[in-house]
Amino acid sequence: MRYDSDLLYRPPGEWKSYLLQCTIGCSNNQCTFCGMYKEKKFRIRPVAEILEDIDMAREYYGPDLERVFLMDGDAIIMKTEELLQILNKLYKTFHRLEKVTLYAGPKSTLSKMPEELRALREAGLSRAYLGVESGSDQVLQFIHKGCSAGQMLLAGQRLVEAGIDLWVTIILGMTGANGEGGDWEEHILSTAKMINAMRPRHLSAMTFAPAKGTPLGEDVLAGRFEVCSADHVLEECRLLIEHLEVEPLHFTSNHASNYLPLKGGLPEDRAKFLNMIDQALAGKIRLRKTLNRGI
Repeated sequence: MRYDSDLLYRPPGEWKSYLLQCTIGCSNNQCTFCGMYKEKKFRIRPVAEILEDIDMAREYYGPDLERVFLMDGDAIIMKTEELLQILNKLYKTFHRLEKVTLYAGPKSTLSKMPEELRALREAGLSRAYLGVESGSDQVLQFIHKGCSAGQMLLAGQRLVEAGIDLWVTIILGMTGANGEGGDWEEHILSTAKMINAMRPRHLSAMTFAPAKGTPLGEDVLAGRFEVCSADHVLEECRLLIEHLEVEPLHFTSNHASNYLPLKGGLPEDRAKFLNMIDQALAGKIRLRKTLNRGI
């Protein structure tokens, strides 16, 4: 297998997956909070090289791989016929393969016709991870997400309609303590509204942590953006959970960035989550330390 660098990014749930690099970097790569691909110039790898890497993985891991994650930040941008070639090769090479997953960019997803997305699902594309971040146009513009809330919603809906298991991530604390990035209640309520309309199977709520070398990280260092307090983030999480109506929904807020780890299902765990948050706000549950949460 060949990788462009030692910095390999994948969703936490893909820790058991073979990482197959199909694209290098992120097609947008303008998000002010994200430092994952800032040093990479986006490009799509030749399909012939990717197919060779699959053969290399067969020699290294053997025939029994069960999961594959297609890197980097936006593999769905590849031509549909090329992705179909890759999926076909993977399932022929690894007979116990159960899941092939990837990150999906909203505009890249919308560049494909609904029938193309269905064809990818039928060929074995199991899950797509979509970084929604917020349902607010103001917040999406503030973080340079590169799409509108309407485009984000439509991208998620098309993935769901195609039968692809959709895992959405959003970011708490994205507006800043003083509302530099927008109104926090509007951020949370519009995000809950979008998720309810999108109807993903999974939702992960992470917390903004400033990263070195990013525009927003530099704003934090310069005092132009104030990071939200732990209590404020908990209030945002509480408001979000109160307004989520998707059933069933696998909900997690247990990323390393989060102050209070939550994991379970909605609606069955709603009361438990809200009680845990209230206990934390009352100082009866110890929060994670802020050390190593950001610069």
